[in-house]
Amino acid sequence: MIKSVGQNISAAIEASRLREGTKTRATASTGSTMAASAAASSSPAARMAAEGAPVDMDRIAAIKSAIASGNYPVNPSAIAERMIALDLSAA
Repeated sequence: MIKSVGQNISAAIEASRLREGTKTRATASTGSTMAASAAASSSPAARMAAEGAPVDMDRIAAIKSAIASGNYPVNPSAIAERMIALDLSAA
């Protein structure tokens, strides 16, 4: 039986929340240890890992502005195809 799209999205959101909650608890308990070891290391990779993923705040602001003004391009066919692919792969 094929589940409705809403059921799959709800399950995916809940799974994501559970994963994020686990990561947050794990990071909180080991965060100071990781930060200390990354700071002690002089490698660029260690510094980048300690700082987190780079976020382009200008790009985010531009997308938010385009959405607010109604100028953000949306391709309904691509969205529908991906939703169907997600639903079929979960079945």
